[in-house]
Amino acid sequence: MNSIIRVIDLWKNYNRSGQENMAALRGTHLEIKAGEVVALYGKSGSGKSTLLNILAGIDRPDRGRVEVDGKDLQNLGEEGRTQLRRRRIGFIFQFFNLLPTLTVLENVFLSLELAGKLDPQPAHQALQAVGLEGKENRFPSELSGGEQQRVAIARALVKEPAIILADEPTGNLDTQTGNQILNLLCSRCREFGTSLLMATHSPLTCKYSDRILRMVDGFITEESSCVELPS
Repeated sequence: MNSIIRVIDLWKNYNRSGQENMAALRGTHLEIKAGEVVALYGKSGSGKSTLLNILAGIDRPDRGRVEVDGKDLQNLGEEGRTQLRRRRIGFIFQFFNLLPTLTVLENVFLSLELAGKLDPQPAHQALQAVGLEGKENRFPSELSGGEQQRVAIARALVKEPAIILADEPTGNLDTQTGNQILNLLCSRCREFGTSLLMATHSPLTCKYSDRILRMVDGFITEESSCVELPS
């Protein structure tokens, strides 16, 4: 099985006012196969979000090599990274990042438009698949947190990406809703052969994953089983 993500010796430093450079990533290595569902477990500040932002081409590393969908991100340039993100990567943000002035349908359809797909029918189908049929014309403020997360999942899935990057997909949800969201997200990714990398501090995700990785202080130190994760 081919690798969809390869990270080699990745470093990222942030300048903090009045402080020494803070290393968010310290020689990180990572490889994810096509179609894998992977949970990246770690506490807040361990470097998980930084890694996802770099994989999506939103941020850039100081050193190291990143290959996504067979392409070296450094060699793509800014426009190339934007097109890769729009067409091949779905991103689920911790706080949903839905546009408040757009309806549910418009939020999902926007993902298609940015990928150059102008048929709205897949947006309707994606919302039906996540259980939001009949709520297409509502605005994000009219939805519960779980419903907003379902819109974010539909937005990520609608363009049929090769990869979905999910940053704390259950971070703002109660346990019952979190389980529903994870079951939905992981089952849809497996159905379409989409690789899924979930950055999380919650052990809830581990039972849905093919592999569990642990990130500590900017590097991935070990692969864990569910029973080894603290509650």
